[in-house]
Amino acid sequence: MKILVLGIGNLLFGDEGIGVHFIKYMGEKYDFKGEHDIDIVDGGTLAQRLIPIIVGYDHLIIIDTINAKGVNAGEVYFFDFDAVPDAVDWQGSAHEVEMLQTLNMMDLAGDRPSTMIMGVVPTVIEATEFSLSEGVAEAVPLMEQTLLDYLQTLNIKAMKKAEIDMQAILPNSFRALDAYSV
Repeated sequence: MKILVLGIGNLLFGDEGIGVHFIKYMGEKYDFKGEHDIDIVDGGTLAQRLIPIIVGYDHLIIIDTINAKGVNAGEVYFFDFDAVPDAVDWQGSAHEVEMLQTLNMMDLAGDRPSTMIMGVVPTVIEATEFSLSEGVAEAVPLMEQTLLDYLQTLNIKAMKKAEIDMQAILPNSFRALDAYSV
């Protein structure tokens, strides 16, 4: 089985970049080994242009911001795309809506792999802000543990290779392995 952990987001808009920042953080902090192949990729805001990459995988884990009604910023959701929680309304950023459309198009063609979504509710969406709000930054340990626990169910082990501070990697997240490098 081939697994893709795909960070989605716009680094220029504060919390909107959490998906990209988070996969950079995980890639620098851990080596992943197991009986399955796993790739960790920065999908940026490419949405539909990611289809040729995504179809090459059996399992997809998307990391992104997510809009949800009546919840606090920094709250983390982790769910199967086939069982979206009622609170999630997909009315967040343009890239969030485009990614939903991309997954729905892949469904129509029968090409969407099994898909899990990890989303965190953003606080700050401001142009040219290369930082995370306090609420989203505080959500990172829960996101990390949730992803590690889920990967373990897929027989993927994470070996820590370095201690990484999430805030320290923010200025260089744009250097993550992006979708064009796969």
